Amino acid sequence: MTSPQHSDSQIHPNASANELFTAACARVLACGRPTAPRGLPTREVLGSSLRLTDPHDRFVDLPPHRVLNPAFAVAEALWILSGSGEPWIHDFNSSLAAYVGHGPPRGAYGPRLRSWMGIDQFDQVRRLLLDDPDTRRAVLTIFDPARDLADERDIPCTLGHRFFLRDGRLHMVTSMRSQDVWRGLPYDLFTATLLLELMAGWIGADTGHWHHEVDSLHLYEPEHDSARQTGRWHGPTAAPMAPLAVGWESFDALLAQVIAGRRVGEAAWDDLADVMASFRLWRRGDRDAARERAGGPGPMSAALTRWFALRLARATRAS
Repeated sequence: MTSPQHSDSQIHPNASANELFTAACARVLACGRPTAPRGLPTREVLGSSLRLTDPHDRFVDLPPHRVLNPAFAVAEALWILSGSGEPWIHDFNSSLAAYVGHGPPRGAYGPRLRSWMGIDQFDQVRRLLLDDPDTRRAVLTIFDPARDLADERDIPCTLGHRFFLRDGRLHMVTSMRSQDVWRGLPYDLFTATLLLELMAGWIGADTGHWHHEVDSLHLYEPEHDSARQTGRWHGPTAAPMAPLAVGWESFDALLAQVIAGRRVGEAAWDDLADVMASFRLWRRGDRDAARERAGGPGPMSAALTRWFALRLARATRAS
């Protein structure tokens, strides 16, 4: 019986999101085998392991080949961390409707993490780690067989997260049944490492490594050519984010302020608030005010400023 993949699916540890992303693209292109779920031509590697050694360097920024929307990265992370399942997330990514419909996404991670049958899993895991630092039971579960074995299109790709506190550092292992390298990995990485950093802060630990275990690591055929170019990026890229800190008791109140675009007096959080406010101004057509609000020193604001410039340049070429 032949192996379902051509070579070892372990991707060597990478210090930055850019390095991890380019390594994942290269591995799928070199070792992936053709498949076509739902009739969509794909290259796939089964059973992949990825590791990010500096979770603060979490934003994939590879101009001109892969330029993320920083506002959606920030908004999705805050949406999940706050436990929201509300459809305001569509305001930051109009293409979501093609995957989850126009209403509240049925597969939204936030409600599952923050109110699973009345249980706030963040708080439960936080308490477990404080009570038993060597525990192997610090598990956040997302996939729900009661709902997710149905024939629906909005099924969570992430199965869950596990945490391990070792030698004063908190490590996190994410398990996914399916990971689209091009469209999904950069955003999933951003949210997961934010969660890791926050959980480490709540238990007084240093941030360790982020481990990513993926059943199907894949690239759809239309992205193959672009993925081949990712190792040739040039120009400015996003700097690592400043440390994010907030006490557990203040967490939800702070998130509400940041989601609303209100600064809270902490540089790293204010950077995220500026991104939220700036993008809303941009969507309303107030381009000058949007660029002014994104003019701060934070790395995500700087990335959004570059994204605005790219959008304007594309519009100019198209006119």
